[in-house]
Amino acid sequence: MLLRTVSNLDDLAYYGKKVLMRVDFNVTIRKDNEISEDYRIRKTIPTIEYLTKRGAKLILISHLGRPPNKKEEKEYKEDGKIQPYSTSCKDIDIIKQFSLAPVAERLSELIEMYNVSFIDDCIGSAVHKEIVQMKKGDIILLENLRFYREEELNDYNFSKELASLADIYVNDAFSVSHRKHASIYGAARFFDKKLAGLNLQKELEYLSMVKDHPINPFVLVIGGSKIKDKIGALGNLLPKIDKLLVGGAIAYTFLNANGVKTGDSPIDYDHLQWVKKALSTYRNKIFLPIDNIVTSHSFLELKKEESSIKEKKKDRKEDNDPSKFDLPSSLVPSPSLLSSSPSSYVSLNKGEIQDGLIGVDIGIETVQQYSSMISQNRTGLIVWIGPMGLFEIGLFRNGTNNIAKSMALAFWRGSKTIIGGGDTLDALKKAEVSELEVTHVSTGGGATLTFLAGDEMPGIEILNKTD
Repeated sequence: MLLRTVSNLDDLAYYGKKVLMRVDFNVTIRKDNEISEDYRIRKTIPTIEYLTKRGAKLILISHLGRPPNKKEEKEYKEDGKIQPYSTSCKDIDIIKQFSLAPVAERLSELIEMYNVSFIDDCIGSAVHKEIVQMKKGDIILLENLRFYREEELNDYNFSKELASLADIYVNDAFSVSHRKHASIYGAARFFDKKLAGLNLQKELEYLSMVKDHPINPFVLVIGGSKIKDKIGALGNLLPKIDKLLVGGAIAYTFLNANGVKTGDSPIDYDHLQWVKKALSTYRNKIFLPIDNIVTSHSFLELKKEESSIKEKKKDRKEDNDPSKFDLPSSLVPSPSLLSSSPSSYVSLNKGEIQDGLIGVDIGIETVQQYSSMISQNRTGLIVWIGPMGLFEIGLFRNGTNNIAKSMALAFWRGSKTIIGGGDTLDALKKAEVSELEVTHVSTGGGATLTFLAGDEMPGIEILNKTD
């Protein structure tokens, strides 16, 4: 898809102009206001620097999370006007929790040479007043767009208000471009000059190659929990790939469809027939786990609770946390899940999974098989979407860790390696694999899958519309 990007305009086109730039700063902010992973922020810096160096007055807009809002929809409109977010005492806590203020601080740290300001609203007279006072090269980050329900409703008036802030529109937020929201689609309609940012351009280049012109041998590694989100991409890519390596919770739907007993592991019965058809058509391409790490319901809930408590402790020391380490290669099936030893509540299971047990990660033989298929690839393309198990819990992280390390090894051996999905960056970090040890890390989760499926991408398509 050919798009006009920021580099297509003459440099003087930005001088002294107000540029509204949609970014995705939807990052995790801890209670101490520290940002746990700033990858999405850093990915916008090339476009930010490109525009500010050319004298633009840059206005950044983003959402953060899903702020709860208990107002009825009818309360949001009065005589066609947009109603401000409530500032009652109860809502002040919500605003504090979902404010983009900490993101503005982090951005300012990353680009110290620029003047970064934060405004605690995204529309209205106060915002306009601050923008009028901007100097060339200044940067303003506006408050969370989702404090207004009109953002997700793609409201006409809200879109028009956003568009009134600037002269030029830039979308550099691929990860939300599959949504038809006001800041992504509605506001862009009001601009004659609407452009793709450098990060969006890079995402499209890599993902278009995967979708339309993949390099062979092409290996797709797919995991995660929801198969319904991946069916479109799988349907589009299966005819083109050489190998599909399946892990994560979706593997149990594939195993079930293949006639393997999966115990109490999650099965997506709504899409079971689709999986059976895929297995029948592409059986020689699809590789399923030959062994699994399994546990009981009660032990899984216990580990989830422990993991949640550890995440909440600000002063936790991960180096002293035994649950962070990989499963040892010597792990063997436990004779009983009711042993007094805590580790025996987890076992390595080959073949069928008995009732009462849940698969939580791919097993050791599967790890070895998948890792070999990935790391031996020296000239082709490897795409990885979704973790191999419940990697948030240290005991169930072995499969994901090894896939991450194998992707890095394949990269250094010459393969094109592309990683996508909302959990992937966290998985890389936990595996101590740098984002520089893969060819490309997509900032998109749902957007990546939507694009690979060939489905509508409103935030991208609007950039080409001239009416």
